[in-house]
Amino acid sequence: MIMSTTNRQVVLTSRPVGIPQAEHFTIVETPIPDLAEGELLVRNQFLSVEPAMRGWVNLVTNYSNPVAVGDVMRAFAAGKVVASRHPGYTEGDLVMGMLGWQEYAISNGASIRRKVRETDLPLSLSLGVLGINGLTAYFALTEVAMARPGDTVVVSTAAGAVGSAVGQIAKLNGCRTIGIAGGAEKVKLCLDEFGFDAAVDYKSPDFKQILAAACPDGVDVYHDNTGGAISDAVLSHIRKGARIVICGTASVANWESWPLGPRVERHLLNNAARMQGFLVWDYEHRYEEAVKCLATWVRDGRLRYREEILDGIEHAPGSIASLYLGQNTGKRLIRLHQG
Repeated sequence: MIMSTTNRQVVLTSRPVGIPQAEHFTIVETPIPDLAEGELLVRNQFLSVEPAMRGWVNLVTNYSNPVAVGDVMRAFAAGKVVASRHPGYTEGDLVMGMLGWQEYAISNGASIRRKVRETDLPLSLSLGVLGINGLTAYFALTEVAMARPGDTVVVSTAAGAVGSAVGQIAKLNGCRTIGIAGGAEKVKLCLDEFGFDAAVDYKSPDFKQILAAACPDGVDVYHDNTGGAISDAVLSHIRKGARIVICGTASVANWESWPLGPRVERHLLNNAARMQGFLVWDYEHRYEEAVKCLATWVRDGRLRYREEILDGIEHAPGSIASLYLGQNTGKRLIRLHQG
């Protein structure tokens, strides 16, 4: 049932350079139009906040075109179908997809990534450990890195939504795991809640020495969410046949002024190692397979997660900037509606 005739939307109103700030967005109210044949209306319950959103709004080379100024902010969202003239969806269906930072979304089905069938679990998980974050961890580790029992796996931003899942899935696959995180609280979280075998604070003045001590036999897999100096330190420890997965560049504030660092070619050559970029969209045809596995681990308590939920669309404009300050302790979500 439609609860309103108006829709509040977060619109990109100016183009950021680097990390988007609250002033680059405006909340507007628009009428909800009537559905055309083949369309459905979703009442969003949760909006996702991703580090990748920086790349979605900057005029830099990226895997997708930037959000146009004046458009609703591109974002994953999860909610309930409240009206449908689409043959594949009925009122009451739970869905997640690229539905934008808005209270209501009209779709012809192309923006829907999947129907959410795990109704025994919170819908919010479809945007986190059972959504883009868990899927990234699952496919990056098992398909690209090809992690094997006995491998030493190092993960940067290890307390985050993706990194924590990578570490836990690696443990489930019989690997030894080393997490890199910022600050004593997040290091403790890696060890006590997410079960890493070792965790290293990259903010420590002794970071390089502590990292070396944590991986005395070298690194077989590096899941890189940061780039920059953190990755420079890890790459000096890769072993023969190491696999490096580039999943994010969170440590680089401005892509137009990319920091200089040690070259990676000798590390890769001397160790016959492989470095590969990862985009989760390449595995969309296998999402259901992965979600089934991830959901089983969540139900069994073998895959833990944390969520940071902000109530109200008013929190959306500034949520990306504070994410890059490391102020979140889990998957960041904006909650709009209950049920």
